Amino acid sequence: MITVFSIVLYVALALLAVPVLVLLVQSLLAAKPAGPGPAMTGRRPRVAVLVPAHNEQDGIGATLATLLPQMLAGDRVLVVADNCSDNTAGAARAAGAEVRERHHAEHRGKGYALDFGVQCLAEDPPEVMLIVDADCLVEPGAIDRLARTALASGRPVQALYLMRSPAGSGPMKKIAEFAWTVKNLVRPLGFLRLGIPCPLMGSGMAFPWTVISTASLANGHIVEDMKLGMDLTRAGTPPLFCPYVLVSSTFPSSDAGTQSQRRRWEHGHLSMIFSAAPRFLLEGLVHGRLAMVGMALDLIVPPLALLSLVVIAALGASALFALIAGAAGPLLVALAIAVAMGVAVLLAWWRYGRQTLSAANLAMAVLYIFWKVPVYIGFLINRQVEWVRSKRDNE
Repeated sequence: MITVFSIVLYVALALLAVPVLVLLVQSLLAAKPAGPGPAMTGRRPRVAVLVPAHNEQDGIGATLATLLPQMLAGDRVLVVADNCSDNTAGAARAAGAEVRERHHAEHRGKGYALDFGVQCLAEDPPEVMLIVDADCLVEPGAIDRLARTALASGRPVQALYLMRSPAGSGPMKKIAEFAWTVKNLVRPLGFLRLGIPCPLMGSGMAFPWTVISTASLANGHIVEDMKLGMDLTRAGTPPLFCPYVLVSSTFPSSDAGTQSQRRRWEHGHLSMIFSAAPRFLLEGLVHGRLAMVGMALDLIVPPLALLSLVVIAALGASALFALIAGAAGPLLVALAIAVAMGVAVLLAWWRYGRQTLSAANLAMAVLYIFWKVPVYIGFLINRQVEWVRSKRDNE
């Protein structure tokens, strides 16, 4: 029995080592910051910025104020006011955007709003279409660089998309901000340096019109951006990470809003790990599609807190096995995995997290890990499978 258990333990540790080593490689390769980026050359294409919005009347003006000054003659900013019960459409029109309203009792979710927006833009199609969420701020010059890069590469382009903790936030939200930075900056930047495509992140995305106009968007998938990135990679147009321009948003101040975001993002990611990643990886290996293999390896890295929790559990199980069976082999492997995990996290924090997260707050990450346990228990017993907008601070 002990021999069988040791085999199972070694297999489990080997499976755990894969995402930890992927994270370590990404952190090591991302140790050198991206810098300002190369000078842009070539023609600036005609663009349309699609802004899907559901009950965003209070914040959409700020988003449009960062977009509209970047528009040139012939460009468009289209807001899709999707199933809104507030004055999102009026606020967007007052700010100077083109607005289309959509209402459907059953087809709800961002994917349906995007599909509707693409159909509207097809009346006068742009050369490049960008997607920016209605709660995001886009830095000056971002539209130009994203559009030129998409036109030149013929591929979808993903901007650096970061979430910030609200002013005066406690350590838990600052740790969440750091975890987001690892996911959306450190990891894609590391793989960019190996030529591996990045996942789509939901906002700050640019697409050649020939790519996005034929994509399958009309769905209520809980992580529609991740699914779209996989679909486009399979179709031969893998997304390209552009860390030189920033799109940012802010976590909700309320605990209810934060929990809603966390539940949707992490349940959706975990569902993709179990339902889509193995098949996607196998397909890439069978057909020699390195872009698919690389994206699959990135996809199987779970949220940072969950990965840390599993590493801690593996250490505990290996220590218990060593105590009972007198065999230290699994414990040594588990310790090596824990060290690799620690090096990856500390390197990412040293390069990209010190500005917002102090060493003392980083030490509280263990509390953060266990604070998120209910989210993962919820995935097992009450999994979220439908797209739900996160609650804002004024709701």
